[in-house]
Amino acid sequence: MASAPTATTGALSVSLSGVGRVFDDRVVLRDVDLDIAAGEVIALVGASGCGKSTLLRQVSGLDRPSSGSITIAGTAVTGIDLRCSVGFQEPRLLPWRTLAHNVSLGLPRGTEREEGRARVAELLRLVGLSDSAALRPRQVSGGMAQRASLARALARKPGVLVLDEPFGALDALTRLQMQDLLLDIHTVEPTTILLVTHDVDEALYLADRVVLIGTHPDAPRNSGAGIRSIIQVPGERPRDRGDATLAQLRADLLSGLGVHTHHHA
Repeated sequence: MASAPTATTGALSVSLSGVGRVFDDRVVLRDVDLDIAAGEVIALVGASGCGKSTLLRQVSGLDRPSSGSITIAGTAVTGIDLRCSVGFQEPRLLPWRTLAHNVSLGLPRGTEREEGRARVAELLRLVGLSDSAALRPRQVSGGMAQRASLARALARKPGVLVLDEPFGALDALTRLQMQDLLLDIHTVEPTTILLVTHDVDEALYLADRVVLIGTHPDAPRNSGAGIRSIIQVPGERPRDRGDATLAQLRADLLSGLGVHTHHHA
């Protein structure tokens, strides 16, 4: 009979209505409306400092909007929301703890020891770290540390997984492997994913829809960023990274970001 929303199993819908955020007198976000279906993967792209990470913080309850409202499965987000888990660009693991113990920190409070141990083992297996469970963060690669961070975020089976450039610090090959791993996880443990990335190719590979955040070119100064456009990405996942349709969408997105591309016949 908890009054606040609690952890859940299964993907949950998210709805943002008229969301704005002002810091002192600086308008960061204005009038953001977005409905995300349960189980959908949404990528937010936009120039640095346009408010993408701020928007993620609103959804997870780490920050409060100055105006508008956010609901998860129809219930308002009013503070840190246990229906959400957050993954960051840095793994943020405790260096003196093993990977298994770091993953266990994501478990819901009150989890029985045996149940928790089984869940951690299951997650380590899912992210390919079963053989590394007893190692500490300094003993593993950046990609392995980020896998452990992802496992920790999944530990309580969140309805919404919020990821802020989770693969931004990784080398190119590890990044591609982590993208595939995220899709594998999404198949096994469906959750709604809201992802910030600066990598347009990553957005198009992972997401059902790509949301371009930014200020309109003709908007007055300090008017705040909003949703410039939403691109529906066609095709089923996993997608062919070399698909010509994705190449055209990539050019459209880069153009929206102010980057001009040249087409070769």
